Amino acid sequence: MDSMVALSLIPQRLAGVLSGSLGVIGLWLAAVGLYGVTAYSVSQRTHEIGIRIALGATAGQVLRLILRQGIVLALGGVGLGLIAAGLSGGALAGFLYGLSPADPLTLGSVSILFLAVAVAASFVPAWRAAHIDPLDALRYE
Repeated sequence: MDSMVALSLIPQRLAGVLSGSLGVIGLWLAAVGLYGVTAYSVSQRTHEIGIRIALGATAGQVLRLILRQGIVLALGGVGLGLIAAGLSGGALAGFLYGLSPADPLTLGSVSILFLAVAVAASFVPAWRAAHIDPLDALRYE
């Protein structure tokens, strides 16, 4: 009987594994994209950041400035994602076993996970920006 039940659940398990894998790939792509956008923004603002540091901005202030930019982008993405989840929840309700399409625990934990990944992806460019040598930054362009 156990083998019959296991055989009958293969399609659902495959769909679950595939959905989870695509979710992890999507999260990774979002992190790489946010890292790229933040790193590009920092490279374009090197002169400005150098002037800020030369005028007395601390490394912590520059770090917060760049991290804030990444977090604002991530919050926009989370907001749009929550709207999309709300709109598409009814169509996906048949795939959710034991969950409602608007489960606050699931939506909240995924949102927090994405924001944590966004902070981690923005941290490396922010760290580099906070440790720019002002003389090199002023000679940059």
